[in-house]
Amino acid sequence: MMRENQRIKELLRCHIPNERLLENEPMSNHTSFKIGGPVDFLVLPETTEEIQSTVKMLKREEIPFMIIGNASNLIVRDKGIRGVVIKLGESYNRCRITGEEVWAQSGILLSRLAKKVAQASLKGMEFASGIPGSLGGAVYMNAGAYGGEMKDIVTSVTALNQNADLIELPLEKLEMGYRSSILQKLDYAVLEVAIKLEKGDQEQIFARIKELDLQRTTKQPIQYPSAGSVFKRPEGYYAGKLIQDCNLKGYTVGGAQVSTLHCGFIVNRGNATAKDVLDLISKIQHTVKKEFDVDLEREVRVIGEE
Repeated sequence: MMRENQRIKELLRCHIPNERLLENEPMSNHTSFKIGGPVDFLVLPETTEEIQSTVKMLKREEIPFMIIGNASNLIVRDKGIRGVVIKLGESYNRCRITGEEVWAQSGILLSRLAKKVAQASLKGMEFASGIPGSLGGAVYMNAGAYGGEMKDIVTSVTALNQNADLIELPLEKLEMGYRSSILQKLDYAVLEVAIKLEKGDQEQIFARIKELDLQRTTKQPIQYPSAGSVFKRPEGYYAGKLIQDCNLKGYTVGGAQVSTLHCGFIVNRGNATAKDVLDLISKIQHTVKKEFDVDLEREVRVIGEE
């Protein structure tokens, strides 16, 4: 195993500088839940070329890998991840604004991009200012809040397909629905995103962002690590309301707790493991099914070794 990891490290060094190649890195340092075991290698690319060349090499050498964004919608199991994780995060976050058109790399945080476009007096992205996570993840799952969704502003996406080829997909081919897109079905990685907004009044735009931020801080448990809403909204219901009506508010498994502020959230009270969170999710699903005959589907992704 050590010899194989040394081989992988040497191969990765041909594509990624040493300072952006982390070995045996705890994923708890990279998930918004602050949980998760170590990954053999974590890669932090800065350019599309680095991503593409690294993926082609990993495929050629049959080395297991996965691509993640800011990991704000992920649960990484406690045993961690074998192989390579390519994180499209803070090192892959450039953006460009030309008139009403915006181009950005997928690793940029939504909150940062929303404020950048607001400074350029562009409206239409205020809804996303408080959504945790990166642009790529938001497009991948068509994230939304306060009446807006990514499909309302995205015009096209440059993605990496299964053959590590770059492919451009216009909005009409993205099939963006409720927390879904064609990118999920095809398992494509979002690399670059084009967005179209409208000119607006800068003062009004920032006032709207401030209003939404206030709503979020008073209604969501942002003081604790979490992965946002754990479950998709079941048709005809609200997940948080169902969980509350099952008297599960504040219910705890180990260090994981159903938030006392918003029952749609599970929070890490400081020492939660991935097992704690997954056991709590199972408890919620079982109880809601028993009480209301409603199946709660996870919105968060679970990765890593069992």
